[in-house]
Order: sequence, then structure tokens, then C-alpha cells
Amino acid sequence: MKLLKPLLALACVFASFAASSGASAADTLRFGLEAQYPPFESKGPNGELQGLDIDVGNAVCVAAKMTCKWVETSFDGLIPALQGRKFDAINSAMNATEQRRQAIDFTTVVYRVPTQLIAKRDSGLLPTPASLKGKRVGVLQASIQETFAKTHWESAGVSVVPYQDQNQVYTDLVAGRLDATLVLAPAGQTGFLSKPSGSGYAFVGEPVRDDKILGSGIAYGIRKGDTALRDRLNAAIAKVQADGTVKTLATKYLGNIDVTAK
Repeated sequence: MKLLKPLLALACVFASFAASSGASAADTLRFGLEAQYPPFESKGPNGELQGLDIDVGNAVCVAAKMTCKWVETSFDGLIPALQGRKFDAINSAMNATEQRRQAIDFTTVVYRVPTQLIAKRDSGLLPTPASLKGKRVGVLQASIQETFAKTHWESAGVSVVPYQDQNQVYTDLVAGRLDATLVLAPAGQTGFLSKPSGSGYAFVGEPVRDDKILGSGIAYGIRKGDTALRDRLNAAIAKVQADGTVKTLATKYLGNIDVTAK
């Protein structure tokens, strides 16, 4: 009997520690991202993450009363890494598409942005199969832009060239190894057109449309069946949309592009 009370007390200490550890884990949100896609996510001169998705993600964590942590991987490795529990949610300018919904679930849409073609200003190119026939179009590997280009253009004789890094697409475009690139418009503006290397290039034609491929908008990818996290994030997303945080941050990074999640 003399040993029983100390043992019970010790058991209570361990139980309390386990409970607090579980709560800590539940209150930490590990976001997975590919950090080479400005203005959505990139690294500043000091090596720190920056961009629209970073700032909105941090605001969502505050609203959800969670602590953000960031885990980097290549864009085409995001879904496998999420499924492998390397992190809890994807926050990397990923559109919620029907194809991706076969593998993972998504939160409600956080914001929307258009997809456009970039080419030399005087090229005369347009985002149509006829105009791009015989041309080489660079896209980010595993992106919805790659899926769109291969679905709508490749069969018409357009060479669709995937890259793991969008910055390499711009390098090859300037070097003449590509004729155009299909990108999310703000990423193309900030990552290329606004830089000296983008001089002489521009968005050509209107934004492309295909809701089935291009998706309903940018959302956070989560593992199938993770309804508790989905509900918690949805509530936080609604809060930062309602209080104007998303709109303010979108204006900061994207200018006057309408990103309203309708």
C-alpha cells in the first residue's frame, strides 16, 4: 500500500505529459510547399519563406489557434509526401481539381487566380492549338498547367515540356529553347515579367479556361478522411476571408487581380 500512492502519482504525471504532448501535436500544423514559385511562395535574401501563401497560411494558423511549420519538397512530390504523413496539409498554390480529389481531399477555396500564356510580346502567339502548333511550351511538372496543355494542345502538334522548377522554364524561354510558358498569372508576372530577364515578353491572349482541369481555386490539400483538420481549417479560412485578410494580402502580392473565392 505504501508504494501504491507514489505509483499512482507517477502514472498521473505520465498521463498528463501524454495528454499535453498530444495537444501540442494537434495544435501544430505542418504545411508542405515547393518554395520556388513567387509571389506565392519563395525564399528571401535571408533564406526565410515569403509570399502570399506564406502570409495567408500564417493568418489561417492564427485564426485556427495553431502553430505553422513549413516542410519543403518538389511540387510533384507534394501529394505523395502528404499521403506519407511528412506534413499535414499542402499550401503551395495548388488548385483543387477533380484529378487531385481522387488522391486527396481539399479545404474550401482560399482564393482564385487566372492561368495565362507568356511569350515574346511580338510573337503573335495565342493560347490556342492552331497558334501553338509546332511550338514548345514549358510548364511546371505535375501542375494543372501541364495537364491543361497536354489535354488541349499536345494532340494538335504542340510540344509540352515539363520542368521541376518554373525558374528553369524562364531560363530556357529566354535562351530560345522554349516559345512560351503557361503559368498562374501572378507567378508569371512576379517571377518573370517584372524582372529584367522578362523584358520583351508579355501575357498573350486571354486566360485559358477549363474548370474541370484548372479546378475551382487554390485550396489546402489534406489527407483523405481528415475531416477534423478540414473543418478546423475551413472555419479559419472563412474568418480570414470575412475580415479582409486574404484580400489585403492578395493586393500586396498580386496587385488588382480579383482573387475572390466565389
